[in-house]
Amino acid sequence: MKSQITNALSDFFFEYETPRQVLVRNRRVGVVCRLIQLGVLAYIIGWVFIYEKGYQSTDTAVSSVFTKMKGVGYTNVSGRETVWDVADYVFPSQGDASFVVMTNFIITEGQKMGTCPELPGKHTCSSNADCKGGSFKRTGHGQMTGVCVNATKTCEVLTWLDMSISPPIQQSKIKTNYFKTQIIFSLYYKLVFGLLRSNLVEGIDGLYISKCLYDPADAPLCPIFKLGDIVKLSGFSFEKIAKEGGAIGIVVDWTCNLDVHIKHCKPEYSFHGLYGNANEMDEVRTSMGYNFRYAKHYIENGVSKRTLLKVFGIRFDIIVKSLARKFDIIPTLTAIGSGVGIFGVATVVCDLVLLYLLPKREFYKNMKFKYTDTEVQVRSDVLLLFGFKHKMAAGRHPTSD
Repeated sequence: MKSQITNALSDFFFEYETPRQVLVRNRRVGVVCRLIQLGVLAYIIGWVFIYEKGYQSTDTAVSSVFTKMKGVGYTNVSGRETVWDVADYVFPSQGDASFVVMTNFIITEGQKMGTCPELPGKHTCSSNADCKGGSFKRTGHGQMTGVCVNATKTCEVLTWLDMSISPPIQQSKIKTNYFKTQIIFSLYYKLVFGLLRSNLVEGIDGLYISKCLYDPADAPLCPIFKLGDIVKLSGFSFEKIAKEGGAIGIVVDWTCNLDVHIKHCKPEYSFHGLYGNANEMDEVRTSMGYNFRYAKHYIENGVSKRTLLKVFGIRFDIIVKSLARKFDIIPTLTAIGSGVGIFGVATVVCDLVLLYLLPKREFYKNMKFKYTDTEVQVRSDVLLLFGFKHKMAAGRHPTSD
């Protein structure tokens, strides 16, 4: 038993088996095989390694954004001149990655709490029974008092009373926006020194920032943007979007190859209108623009009043998009292994052509496959068994000769 185990282990460790191959000299099959192999090789090199960067691992960044607006606006409402600065026309004032710049507004001054009939066409009534006191309507403007006003045939409501409404006031577009982004690729932070990057890259210092203004061709890395330029680069007209409001996305793209020096990791800016197609007609759009309301409350002669502003503005969303790549042996070996496996497609296709399509397919089948007769196989097994017993009786072990 010990000898059998020793021989089995010896055969396992010191013998090598390889499949039998048949060399076929056929031009058609040879050309098909080489063309397929060439196509697979082109796929591995061109697509997997060059285009898809299959030899690199990837990571996305953790990012932070803060913004700062500069510039003033001027309005003249009923002869009252007003200069608006960033504290007046930027919401919120903290400089978040998403903010609104007011470009147009409607002001209603001196509102005070009181009762009045609902607007015509809303919540019509014929008697007080149609106006349930203390209730609200989804599209109403206040709390119903339970009184039906015969003059307007609408329910009376408790609400803020309008006193004077000004026409829309439009501001200037000469405003600038500065924003700073910081990113870190956590996967490679310990591998690459100085991987914490900012859009204030090498060469962008205080002197440069004080003079530069973003331009896609001449100053693509300048972090100072003029409001009108952003709107123009997004494909919209400032005059139109300033009147109705809208939304614009500013995309900061960090696509970095960390196999080269970190100084080549620089941001690219792009601008996109997010509230519709610039070429669409107003008639086909629903709920155009962007607006919201806010109020300033005060007390006059013991009466609580407020000034209501309906603000039309441009909402800016700064979106950081990031992707870092760096050489990694594991995806490299995985890509090579999968590519080698795809080479087997050539063998499968050529076998199909050889065994089923060529005129001499029967000849190639006989050359490729070895057929044995059942009776001959049984006789051969008996002889092998007899020889094994004879050698065992003689005290010898069978060998692989």
